[in-house]
Amino acid sequence: MRITELTADIVTVPMKHVIRHASHARVDSDNIIVRCRLDDGTFGVGEGVPRSYVTGETASSAMGMFSTTTWDPIWDTRIDGWTRAIELIDTLPLRSSTDDPRGCQTNALRCAVELSILDAVGRRMEQPLANVIESVPECEVIHERRDRARYSTAITAQSAASERKSAIKMRLYGFRQCKVKVGVEGQDDVQRLRRIRSWLGRRVDIRIDANEAWSVDEAAARIGELEPMSVTCVEQPIAHEAFDALPDLRRDIKTDIMLDESLTSEVDAQAAIDSGACDCFNIRLSKCGGYIRCLRLAALARASGLSFQLGCHPGETPILSAAGRHFATSVKGIRYLEGSYDRHLLADKFASPDITFGFGGLAPRIGRPGLGIAVDQSSLRRNSIDSITLTGTRGESTR
Repeated sequence: MRITELTADIVTVPMKHVIRHASHARVDSDNIIVRCRLDDGTFGVGEGVPRSYVTGETASSAMGMFSTTTWDPIWDTRIDGWTRAIELIDTLPLRSSTDDPRGCQTNALRCAVELSILDAVGRRMEQPLANVIESVPECEVIHERRDRARYSTAITAQSAASERKSAIKMRLYGFRQCKVKVGVEGQDDVQRLRRIRSWLGRRVDIRIDANEAWSVDEAAARIGELEPMSVTCVEQPIAHEAFDALPDLRRDIKTDIMLDESLTSEVDAQAAIDSGACDCFNIRLSKCGGYIRCLRLAALARASGLSFQLGCHPGETPILSAAGRHFATSVKGIRYLEGSYDRHLLADKFASPDITFGFGGLAPRIGRPGLGIAVDQSSLRRNSIDSITLTGTRGESTR
């Protein structure tokens, strides 16, 4: 099989309500959705979620890179299975136009292109995406087939009444884990977390996410104030620019530290391991450059004695939700799992069938070929604000 066409769209994904944390507030998300066509007409889809404050990408910059990249290696390569597809993905000709020492400034686009290829190949071979891990030798130690996954939930910065309503619904819904966004200006996190703990009960595992909100000088004190509420992990307590202070902070607190904004690539992961900066990685498919790279990051975490979360970005469509499900039902040792909020968060239907998690955050394995979903083309057209198609060995484009 051979790839004959790639189409990229900037798609504005509307959400049902505002998602607010210390770094940003959003009611929609501009995502990159890529469609890959094989020589027999088989199509695959992929998605990336650019976040300028994390990897330096925007939807516009990703689209610009898509249109100017020389895709000859794509058109010239014959694919006969997962192994050859992975080899092609590892050599995708994406290069940042600026200095990129962390190797992260192409990650969202890379993820979208990669997933579109893997989806198409999986459909052609009639195999689910989850099977690809069997062709990544270094990931054998984390491979475990499971019939279902269990997702955690999250409480963002809201009014006390809204937080109470959310927490009680989550408790009644049977969630076992909950992430609470903290560090938002004007809010008393000690009082908030005390209330949330009382509403959720003692059995729910609570972790907190500061989104770089605290300074180096105040972080240990802020975390210490929240530890009596049995917090199991704190995500990105200080800015990435203060990365060198993380090992000392880790020694000064009891709570485990998870890296998010400071964990975008293998370069970041190795720096964290070498310096002892954290206890846990927040691995996100788009943020970290795609499915294969995230499998390898999970294996690296395990080999280094660290735990890891499979996270998600607010505004992901069912494309990334499905990819996350395949990951979660083929990888063991995931400490926290996020995603599949589709029906609860998105204001439009982007794919079928509905793969939103159910009671208790439980969701079944997807056994259908590729990603196992069908993109709703009317939703895609309705929300697309730009589109580019590249075709054949000459990379001809239409816009």
